[in-house]
Amino acid sequence: MESIYLITMQTETYVAKVIRFFTKKPYNHASLAGDAGMRELYSFCRTNPKFPLPATFNIETQERFSRFQSVPCEIYEISVTVTQKQQFNELMRHFIDNREKYTYNSLGLGYMLFNIKRRSKNKFVCSQFVAYTLKRLGLKLKKPVSLCTPDDLRFLPESKLMYKGELQDYFTGKTPLVSKHNEPIPQTNN
Repeated sequence: MESIYLITMQTETYVAKVIRFFTKKPYNHASLAGDAGMRELYSFCRTNPKFPLPATFNIETQERFSRFQSVPCEIYEISVTVTQKQQFNELMRHFIDNREKYTYNSLGLGYMLFNIKRRSKNKFVCSQFVAYTLKRLGLKLKKPVSLCTPDDLRFLPESKLMYKGELQDYFTGKTPLVSKHNEPIPQTNN
């Protein structure tokens, strides 16, 4: 068996704060990674971290998040077959090689807010991209791709919570443990 990783997080951008105001959910951004080290996170997001647009498919690295004081996140491991892992790698290579053909689905945010199912060709928000990828790998979703939010992705039956805490702490190895029941184990101060 192989693994891919789903990351849901809450950043401090203005857009993220507005989305959180409307959704009242703990996380507003979703990404995928092919390795537990999170060397590269794949998502649809702003191209320049300082400006909300333009936005498209991007590879997010640790440095991209270092400008934030706090990035609460949850990281889920999803077990996949060797074939599914190969499909994942091929799909990410497709998005990397064809990045100019894709754009951010700005209208999709509004459709999601009002629960309107509408698929836009070659346009994704972060959670639609993640849902699309997982569906292409054969995972079952409880909602149509166009309506999947970062919060919906947190409850996939195939996923196992492996980390909950600050993203920078994960990157630096200060990882809190998680129990078998996907609950954080309280940290003690020694």
